[in-house]
Amino acid sequence: MGGGGLRAAAMPGVLLVNMATLRQTGAMPRPIWSGTISFGLVAIPIKLYNGVSKKSVAFNQLDDRSMSRIKLKKVSADTGEDVPDENIVKGYEISKGRYVVVDPDELEPFIPSVTRAIELEEFVDLAEIDPVYFDSQYIVAPDKTPKPYALLARAMEQAGKVAIGRFVMRNKQYVAALRAVDGKLMMSTMVFADEVVPMSAVDELDSLADVQVSDKEVLMAEALVASLSAAFEPKKYRDNYREQVLDLIERKAAGEQFEAPTAVAAAPQVIDLMAALEASVKAAKAARGRHPAGAPEMAEDAPKPKRVRKSA
Repeated sequence: MGGGGLRAAAMPGVLLVNMATLRQTGAMPRPIWSGTISFGLVAIPIKLYNGVSKKSVAFNQLDDRSMSRIKLKKVSADTGEDVPDENIVKGYEISKGRYVVVDPDELEPFIPSVTRAIELEEFVDLAEIDPVYFDSQYIVAPDKTPKPYALLARAMEQAGKVAIGRFVMRNKQYVAALRAVDGKLMMSTMVFADEVVPMSAVDELDSLADVQVSDKEVLMAEALVASLSAAFEPKKYRDNYREQVLDLIERKAAGEQFEAPTAVAAAPQVIDLMAALEASVKAAKAARGRHPAGAPEMAEDAPKPKRVRKSA
């Protein structure tokens, strides 16, 4: 269609979503890497699949006069003129306005060699790894011969151990943790120790050393924790913002027009801690009474677009 409801909805600085991405159900996953798990003289052929499929609403920037895509250009910050690719080099800023230029050939010796193997170095207890070190998640699947894979997964699961190793993917070396889950292997890439921000770097945390809490306050806080304790059910938590945005886009694509709701921000209140804890415990118990299974009430008070009319 020549614009229709989508064109009519355009505003200055419009961002238009690609309708093909709406309500994606997820295609059949494809392996992103293949190689072996190697330790000792053992080599187990495997494939890696993404363990997480992020869901988001992807917008394109458009010119609201013609609805054509916005194209970004590489220009000089000094002159504003276009800079051709052959004149673009890599530079590391060592001080304001001063750069060390590094040639790609100078970086070549430092690129890790591609071995197509996850080299396991040690087995540790999962409890020893702070979750802050975990980064991206992957599913590890057997390739060609499943028996060695099944044997490793079972041995790790029975021992309660996690394997730590290194591998290279897309010219970058990673440290990874492999763990067994119900006879199958999951892998998490890990950040390096010098990438983790220490708590000592946050000055506000120093004030906790002078905080005094009474036994009564601790007991009341523990009661609140106990009243809200439940088994973790990931499906209870939904991305309400994404779902509402997709719903809005689908309705506008169908020709409906809306008035944007006014977002009301609640003003922060300074209240008595004990009174707040007591009220919270009572509210949690009341909610549990309405939901014996332990599922908390989901907030439904997010502002929704008001339907005005359907355009011709």
